[in-house]
Formats: sequence, C-alpha cells, structure tokens
Amino acid sequence: MPPSRLAILSWCLYDWANTAFSTVITTFVFATYFTQAVAQDPLVGTTQWGQTLSLSAFVIALASPVMGAIADKGGRRKPWLLACTAVCVVATGFMWFVKPSTDYTTMALVLFFTSSTAYGLGTVFYDAMLPTLVPASRRGRVSGWGWGLGYAGGLVCLLLTLTGLVQADVPWFALDKDIAEPVRAAALLVGLWFGVFSLPLFLVTPDRPQTSLSLVKAAHEGIRTLLNTLRHLRHEADILRFLLAHMFYINGLTTLFGFGAIYAAGTFGMDFPEVIRFGIALNIAAGLGALVFAWVDDWIGSKHTILIALVGLMSFGGILILTHSKEILWIFGMALGIFVGPAQAASRSLMSRLAPQGQEAELFGLYACAGKATAFLGPLVLAFATDIFESQRVGMAT
Repeated sequence: MPPSRLAILSWCLYDWANTAFSTVITTFVFATYFTQAVAQDPLVGTTQWGQTLSLSAFVIALASPVMGAIADKGGRRKPWLLACTAVCVVATGFMWFVKPSTDYTTMALVLFFTSSTAYGLGTVFYDAMLPTLVPASRRGRVSGWGWGLGYAGGLVCLLLTLTGLVQADVPWFALDKDIAEPVRAAALLVGLWFGVFSLPLFLVTPDRPQTSLSLVKAAHEGIRTLLNTLRHLRHEADILRFLLAHMFYINGLTTLFGFGAIYAAGTFGMDFPEVIRFGIALNIAAGLGALVFAWVDDWIGSKHTILIALVGLMSFGGILILTHSKEILWIFGMALGIFVGPAQAASRSLMSRLAPQGQEAELFGLYACAGKATAFLGPLVLAFATDIFESQRVGMAT
C-alpha cells in the first residue's frame, strides 16, 4: 500500500521544521549575536564562527557516506534521523545558556558545532526517505513542496523571533535585554520549533522495514559496500558527473547566500533592517520558485530543471554584480531568488532518481559529502578576489 498524502505531507513538514535552524541560528540571529556580543570582537568572532562551520562541514563530509551505507544495510532510516534531530534540538536549546561574555565563547562554539553537525547528518537520512515515499515520476514535485515549506517555515520562525523577541520593545515573557535574554531565547524557540514540527514525520511517515542484520553486522556490510561503490564509481558516469557538478554549483550557491547580506550592506549601503527585509524577500522568492518549479521538474526532468535554474542564477547574478542601483538590486535580486529553490529541490530529486534501490542513504551520503567537502573553497576564492582587487563586486563575481 503506497504512503498516504498525510504521510507525504508529514515528510515535507520536516523541511518546515529544520530550516528554522539554518535561518535563525546559522544565518541571521545567533551568528550575529555570537560575533557581536560573545566573541572577543566581531573580526575574531567571524573567524571562529567560520572555522567552526568549516569543521562541522568536514565531519559531515567524512561521516555521512559511512552512516548512510550502514543505515541502508540496517533497513530503517528514521532511528538515525531521530537521533540526529534530538541532538540538534537539545544542543540548540542549550544555547540559551550562552551569555554575552567571552567566558561563554567555547560553550557557544561547541554547541554550534554539535547542532550543525547533527543537522547536516540528519538531512542524509531525511532525503534518503524520498524514493520510498513516491515513484520517480512524482519526486520532483514532492521535493519542491518540501523545499518550499522549508523556506516558509524558516521565515515564519525568523519573523516570530524578530517581532516577539529580538526587535520587540517589550519582549515576550518580559525577558531582560541587558543580558541578551531575548536573543538567547531565540535558540529555545528554534529548538522547540524543530522538535514539535518534526514529530509528524516520526509518527506518520512510513519507514523501510528493519533487516535481520545487527548494528555491528550492518556497519561491516555497509562500509564494505561503500568501499566497493567508491572503487567502481568511475563506471557510474551519470552519478559521478552529477556529484562533481553538484560540488561546484552548490558551492557557488551557498557562497552567494552566505555573503549576499555583506554585499548588499557594503556595496549598496543597506542598513541592518533593510538587509533583513532583503533577506526575507529573497527567501520568499526562493520558496515560491521551489513550489512553481516542482511540477516543472516532473514535466521536463530534474537535470533540465537544474540547468534552467543555473542559467537564471548566472544571468541575474551577473546583473547584480554590474548594477549600481539599489532599485535594480531589489528587482533582479528577487528574480534571482526564484531560481535558488529549484536548483536545490531538483538536485535532491535527481539524486533520488540516480541512486540504486537499497543504496539511497549511501548515495545521499556521498551527495552530502560532495556538497560539504569543498564548502570552504567558495568563501576562500571570494575573500581572496575581494582582497586582491579591493572590490566586493569582483569577489561576488567569482
């Protein structure tokens, strides 16, 4: 019996749940709080935060293929996903105890490393569930629905954080601004949000049946299968080409999002509230793009959808590099945002179509590895070009 619509919706709702972490903790609120109020100074804080994020990406790149292969041999993916989710939720919640003092620098970085690594590893098992939920002909729309819900969930949680806590004249629960309680409470909100909205997946969405292998045997068989896959990957031309291509274009996309606010502020003189509005608008456009192109993916195929998205990103990105008008930045920035979601959603659905049956988690582990292994290169090249040419425009052009 195929999974019900409720089971599929519950799977998509996990995107709504977990994107709050990347939006509020990694991108907008807690990262800024750490660099501005916890670290020794903003420059040192930015370096420490970036190094921690890079270390987390390195661990994810190494561990995800191995853990994915073991999960494939064991059969079930939800126990692995539940463990990663629980670790991320708990570590995020404990960020409440990070007070605005350099005494809490180590605590903040350890908690962020733990939560970020668990978050990244969890996506491997979450993505690997897609092929077992819907046939290949419908994976594009379901993946797109998930990404669209993810952008929406991240934005709703961010807006609640800003209006009820960080920017409120009177924060919820009369929290004390002098000791940064409203900002620290954002971590509690994200942890609660992630935990509550991920429950439907664990309660409703079906999993693959458990195999007869013990965990030790599954680990042995999984690692053996992974090594065999790596040895013969050069013969799987489609998978190898896609993983290599994904490694490059997702790096560019991640760098674009990671430095977009810095570019808008430095080159176009946006103040912090305007940068937040621009970021929110960009995320709305990306979510709408993921939803609209969800059907296009199933209609013309994931590969063609990715190619359309990349052409759109390069074209509108080029205009944003050349323009000096803030109005043009807003207009074409939103146009660029439309193609961000489809590039991500169609990549997931293409990987699900290329992965051999029974090796989904293993291949999504390699997919995560390809996305994380060189994640440092985009920011490094951008920083190098910006420094050499003393121009943010040249840096963004890379």
